[in-house]
Amino acid sequence: MEELLDVLRATVGPGGRTMIIQALLIAGIVSIVAWLFIHRGTKQLAVRRLLVIAFALFALLTVLFPAMLTRVAHIVGVGRGTDLLLYATVLVLLGFLALQEARTKDAEKRTTHLARRLAIDEAEPAAQYRQRSLNTHHG
Repeated sequence: MEELLDVLRATVGPGGRTMIIQALLIAGIVSIVAWLFIHRGTKQLAVRRLLVIAFALFALLTVLFPAMLTRVAHIVGVGRGTDLLLYATVLVLLGFLALQEARTKDAEKRTTHLARRLAIDEAEPAAQYRQRSLNTHHG
């Protein structure tokens, strides 16, 4: 394994490791965003799509220009760019969890409403039930 790393270091040069990690991170970000769009369907809210795109662009910029992230971190009072990225990621994750929780509760309410409506629609009319009950007991 160590020999492979030595060969990679010699091949890509001193700044090459940064390029490799940038390429891997960009590929990962693009894959995740593509997967979200493919598996979420066309009824996904436009706001959610815009948030995903904005966060993906932010992530790409931090990969391509890490020094810029550090400068922004210093402007907002955070010591390192990686800390700022962590904080932003936590906020975005919490936001998506909140959105998902709201969607789940809404789906549960709709399911309950539909189940009740179906039960009412398929219920035997009272007169029929009364007649069937009387026939069964006198049978």
